[in-house]
Amino acid sequence: MTAPVIVDDRRRLALTFAERFAARATEVLGRRERFVIALPGGSVASAFCPVLAALEIDWMRVDIFWIDERAVPPDHPDSNYALASRLLLVPARVPLARIHRMPGELPDLEQAARRAADDLRSVAGDPPRLDLVLAGVGEDGHIASIFKGSAGFGPCREPVIAIRDSPKPPSRRLTLTLPVLADADTVIVVAFGAAKAPVMRDALHTSDAATPVAELLRRARSPLVLLDREAGLS
Repeated sequence: MTAPVIVDDRRRLALTFAERFAARATEVLGRRERFVIALPGGSVASAFCPVLAALEIDWMRVDIFWIDERAVPPDHPDSNYALASRLLLVPARVPLARIHRMPGELPDLEQAARRAADDLRSVAGDPPRLDLVLAGVGEDGHIASIFKGSAGFGPCREPVIAIRDSPKPPSRRLTLTLPVLADADTVIVVAFGAAKAPVMRDALHTSDAATPVAELLRRARSPLVLLDREAGLS
């Protein structure tokens, strides 16, 4: 069982993550030229990106991908990239060459998935191996745009796939697949609020839990679970 780290609120949770992130970045960049990460959108990005932007990190050596993206233009309010751009990329002055957004605005989602997959492989290898993945959790246990019973939940040969029937709007999305997320050197799963407590309790304490977050934690090389006090209620 993965023992979670539980702190009082999301601000302190963000600071806890920032400490782990900085330590991991220092370790990786001490032996390699680049640190390759994948970030989420949503409430986790809103809480964590400003804290990341304040870190003394050599962002010229950090390659940033996203765990998923909505099929919208990069300046759309629903875009995960747009959120990160405002809260992290611009404030931290991340070089354009290190930013690897998924092209969700392309009309052909399959083409968009192939382009994102090729970009990921060119940086992280084939099969891709990320240094750190940060993932939020939905109340239904979904991670990225991987929902129970969806295409990204089972075996996937491609690292990035198109999702056309997401139960959470918008329905059209791009997502990293479960094997890519699980194969990262460090996987950090974050949940806020009492509404997330049941699914996290199930993922952490039920051996055969069938949600995407439970499967990710079972398969991850080095998982870390960060919860605020409400999400950690057992």
